[in-house]
Order: sequence, then structure tokens, then C-alpha cells
Amino acid sequence: MKKTASVYTNDKNRPRTDLVIVGTVEKFATIRPKHVNLRGYVGDSLTAKVSITPETKYPFKVINVRAKEGKNIKYQLDEVADPANGAYELQVQNLKQDAGRYADTIFLDTDSQIRPQLSIRVYGNLRPPKKQ
Repeated sequence: MKKTASVYTNDKNRPRTDLVIVGTVEKFATIRPKHVNLRGYVGDSLTAKVSITPETKYPFKVINVRAKEGKNIKYQLDEVADPANGAYELQVQNLKQDAGRYADTIFLDTDSQIRPQLSIRVYGNLRPPKKQ
């Protein structure tokens, strides 16, 4: 990863200096998809599944799951058989019964000191029921 930041000063010889930060970023876990979109019509059954797989170098266990608000969604985390170091499947279901949008975050607390918490954003968008 490479990021650049410009620093402006009152030094007439060097009014601007660019700072370059370079580093290697290692993946802690593979999360697919990275966020959940629950879109549809009021009355539709809207669900999504998220796969969470720890990287071999950074194994972890999920010890708790919670939502920031949790009023528009229902969620369940299941451990899935993975020969390497375990994996998880998060199921998310819409609970909202009227048209509108919402956003929430599901937090996965882990036993890892490197990354004690993972977060998955959930977006909902329900349109009025289809006219028949």
C-alpha cells in the first residue's frame, strides 16, 4: 500500500513537502461479500449470506456476534467445516415491514489480539409493494 500526504509550510524555500507512506498490508480474513445489501419490495423475503474465512497466518474464533441497532435485521452465525482453520457463514434477514431505507452494522468479536473485532455493514432499501 502506498499513500501520499502533502504538508504545506510557510518556508519560502520549501512551501510544500510530500510525505510518502509505504507498507505491506496483510489480509486478516476473507469476507465475501464485504457488505450486505437487502433491497426489494415490502413483503419480500430478503436474506443474504456472508462467508468469513480466517487467513491461515491469523487464525481466530468468533466469540460473540451483535448488531449496532438490530431492529431491522435478524442474523445468525454458523461455523462451517473448513480443514485449514475454520470458517463462518453469517445469515442476515430483513425484518423491516414498511418502505424505507436503513443501515446497520454487525460486529463479530474475535479471540484475536491482532484484530479483536470485525464489522460488516448492512444496508436495507424497501420499496412500496408492487401494484397488481
